[in-house]
Amino acid sequence: MPSDHDKRRDDLLVALALTEFSVHYEQIDPRLAERAWQLAAGRLVEHDVEPHEVLAELEIGETDSQ
Repeated sequence: MPSDHDKRRDDLLVALALTEFSVHYEQIDPRLAERAWQLAAGRLVEHDVEPHEVLAELEIGETDSQ
């Protein structure tokens, strides 16, 4: 069973993927893109994370200073 930390990380990763999907498919299928965004937003609200905080929460783009 995944830990709470792993579940949070998984949910944020899914939210990021859904957001990317919604951006890339907005012109092709606006209804599907909107649904993807709603699903992403739900995960962000569940974890009290703003969209601009997702990359930091997932530690994406951070370099190890060792």
